[in-house]
Amino acid sequence: MIVTALGVGTLISALTVAYRDFRYVVPFMVQFWMFATPVVYPASIVPERWQWLLNLNPMAGLIDGFRSAFLGKPVDWGAIGLSFSIALLVLIAGVLYFERVERRFADII
Repeated sequence: MIVTALGVGTLISALTVAYRDFRYVVPFMVQFWMFATPVVYPASIVPERWQWLLNLNPMAGLIDGFRSAFLGKPVDWGAIGLSFSIALLVLIAGVLYFERVERRFADII
């Protein structure tokens, strides 16, 4: 969860500084991400053909892992591993983009 938060936060902060209007897009993206993450609904109600898309959400496997731990269900380690892999990719992309545009931050702000 920390890796996902750090990656998304780094990426969004760099985009917000580089593109001033991006701050209006962030609340919409957060709200969309909330509904795309199976928190109040179980991932099992998503049709099987769309499960791969749900698993691309780095928080989906983590939420399912928390649900499994609290409810005593078996843990899907594949989903957690996929979530961690995607979170790591988001972190790497966020840090690389941040490093690429940070030289211009002083000029923009």
